[in-house]
Amino acid sequence: MSRSTQARLLRQTRRIHRWTGIALFLFFIVIGITSVLLGWKKNSGGYLLAATSTGSQMNAASWLSLDSLQRLAVTHRINKGHIEANIDRLDIRPDKGIAKVLFKDSYDALQLDMATGQVLLEEKRRADFIEHLHDGSIVDELLGLKSGAFKLIYTTITGLALLTFSLTGFWLWYGPRRMRHSS
Repeated sequence: MSRSTQARLLRQTRRIHRWTGIALFLFFIVIGITSVLLGWKKNSGGYLLAATSTGSQMNAASWLSLDSLQRLAVTHRINKGHIEANIDRLDIRPDKGIAKVLFKDSYDALQLDMATGQVLLEEKRRADFIEHLHDGSIVDELLGLKSGAFKLIYTTITGLALLTFSLTGFWLWYGPRRMRHSS
């Protein structure tokens, strides 16, 4: 490859690198900040991710039914002044004897003792919110897009941009060295 061709390729690479960075700057700031927070969630002293409580019984034969736990969770939430108490999912932790009850339309959750139904912990699931920011699914939620279209587009663009930055960044480092050694 001639020196002028190498120089032209280097200029084009620099241009691609610069404009990709300008276009996606905000996305990468969000991804960077949320990546750090998600990496630290288990070491946040319970702020980002609450510790899992331990129930009174590990023996499944002594546990309440899932239906009973759901009713207790809904009643507790309504008694706390929430208008709606739609359950998204139950996360059963047999080794801890608890059920985590996650609610739709919020980042709230309860940890219930599987044997007594007692509320062991009310938590804000901040790590879930940060994860939704990180992967772009929060925009799908805000726009009511059930297909996850924004998340797919967002993660595809940012993933391809990261590959572009890696390749163009390498070439911006390697290209001048190659030109120096070839002359």
